Amino acid sequence: MTRGANRRPAGRALVLIAVVASALAVAVPPAAAAVSGTVRTAGDPLTVRRAASTSAAAIGTVANGTTVSIDCQTTGTPVSGTYGTTTLWDYVPSLGGYVSDAYMYTGSDGQVAPDCGVGTGSAQCSTGQCAGEARFRSSDAHFVVYDRVPDGKSGVAAYWTAGGAGPFYAWNSGGSGTSAEHAVPGLEPGDWIFYKVCVADRAADPDLRACSAGLTDYVA
Repeated sequence: MTRGANRRPAGRALVLIAVVASALAVAVPPAAAAVSGTVRTAGDPLTVRRAASTSAAAIGTVANGTTVSIDCQTTGTPVSGTYGTTTLWDYVPSLGGYVSDAYMYTGSDGQVAPDCGVGTGSAQCSTGQCAGEARFRSSDAHFVVYDRVPDGKSGVAAYWTAGGAGPFYAWNSGGSGTSAEHAVPGLEPGDWIFYKVCVADRAADPDLRACSAGLTDYVA
């Protein structure tokens, strides 16, 4: 279903980052002004999730008809809604999480905001039950790592810093339903950090499992 095509697509640039033995290509767009979107459901509130996944933690709702500011967009699990089926998710800072673009009127069927991962406080989650989740807080270079499933493993963000140093690990071993903060030392404003979220047994050289896709963020 077409929502209009009178908005120019957001510009972007490609940044190539080598962070591990195998090269990783990460698309990083320039900063851009947020765009507006309006929630369009059959009347029910729209669920807000910590990450771009239907299995990620629900952290709130937003009422039908509400207009919000979309900071960035990312690809996640497919959702069928008012505007068809899409894998596009919108990060809304005022809600602290993501909503499916399938229920958002933005004036376009495609992407209208930059890719997430540029100081947005973006979250990623693991596959399956989404046991491990994490958010990089760019304002003070901290990870918040969540553990959602009592599977006997810890939630962990494996990360690499500017210059390719790493991997380092931000752990949450507190058990299901807990969160833990981890400061990333040595970063300056503008430095990048690349991370993915997994589950593992806590160890110096952990066997990472159910990892998310990688995400690049920046220190504010």
